[in-house]
Amino acid sequence: MPDQEIEVLVVGAGQAGVAASEHLSARGIPHLVLERGRIAERWRSERWDSLVANGPAWHDRFPGLEFDADPDAFVPKDQVADYFAAYAEKIAAPIRCGVEVTSVTKNEGKPGFRVVTSEGAFDARYVVAATGAFQKPVIPPIIPANPVLTQLHSSGYRNPEQLPAGAVLVVGAGSSGVQIAAELQRSGRQVYLSVGPHDRPPRRYRGRDNVWWLGVLGKWDLATPGAGAEHVTIAVSGADGGRTIDFRELAEEGITLVGRTAGFADGVVRFNPDLAANIAAGDANYLSVLDEADAYIARNGLDLPEEPEARVFGPAPESVTNPILELDLAAAGVTSIVWATGFATDFSWLKVDTFDELGRPRHQRGVAAEPGVYFLGLPWLSRRGSSFIWGVWHDARYVADQIAIQRGYFAYDGDASPVVSSTPQTLSVGAVES
Repeated sequence: MPDQEIEVLVVGAGQAGVAASEHLSARGIPHLVLERGRIAERWRSERWDSLVANGPAWHDRFPGLEFDADPDAFVPKDQVADYFAAYAEKIAAPIRCGVEVTSVTKNEGKPGFRVVTSEGAFDARYVVAATGAFQKPVIPPIIPANPVLTQLHSSGYRNPEQLPAGAVLVVGAGSSGVQIAAELQRSGRQVYLSVGPHDRPPRRYRGRDNVWWLGVLGKWDLATPGAGAEHVTIAVSGADGGRTIDFRELAEEGITLVGRTAGFADGVVRFNPDLAANIAAGDANYLSVLDEADAYIARNGLDLPEEPEARVFGPAPESVTNPILELDLAAAGVTSIVWATGFATDFSWLKVDTFDELGRPRHQRGVAAEPGVYFLGLPWLSRRGSSFIWGVWHDARYVADQIAIQRGYFAYDGDASPVVSSTPQTLSVGAVES
């Protein structure tokens, strides 16, 4: 079969792909979005059952459609997926589901790319990689596979009933790890939570949500993370209606806190002696946000309720003052480990010259080093908000603009004659002033 021709091929129909389609359509640019599963498939099938959005409905959405929910609610994952399907229908996005892209290679002797898929090949002038950042689950190679120990990544966790009876070690204390640990503890399990370095912003402060404070304090628009903060875990959650994560409260509820997971031998897991330091650093981050918020309120004369109790911490739990540095899994009755340790990108299908020696995309605000290739949905693509629902929409607008600019160059047919003035003082088109 001959290759099917398309101007722009967008790979992935999650939030990034849907946003790209909207902005390409607004500019009249012919395109097709290919999705190997369903629209927003990762929200549907690669997250646990009780997951909710990490920001309130008024904020974590596209401008063109509101959620059918309380604006301050944290929407369940299935409703988020339905939202993107409804949005795609609203904008009549040309999405073809059930099609997997297996390779993209640069054409030889002509512009564009050959895109091989499970349903034939395409010849595309431009390719937008809208598969996001959460593609390949990362499990550190610490504990070997063991038939008596269930190990799974947070992307494979669904609910407590999925795990065998027994205690659980949850490794990673970002929003995923904290939510999963709390859910397991409420189900009656003994839970150990491994806490590494993290930032711990308030969920709400003085009547405003964390996302509002990030906005008015200019933090969503930061172009790059602070030094050493590229991979810092953010301990903030929309679970339970949205509450500030406090590891002391989790300990009071029955979760045993341990430090960062460091090693394993002879059935024993070792933890770094850093639990108290990690919690103290998270507290310092939390208090710094309160300080900035208070200063902003004073500077702008805002009438927002004071909240002195937000600065009051409870006593350090036993697991912090007398930390566990080793845990014999069998003796502790631990039968499962949930690794809430993040994701890596997987662009093995994108076989073009736009990756560095570590396999990371080389790009400028989503415009790849390989002309004609674009990225969307990556953390810090253009700013802090780039991997969030609302942020990817704005990045997609910029990428669509860049594609439109390149199409304008290709549309030039070369037949237009330069305009040359008869007066020597006027520069002709293409002349260089000396």
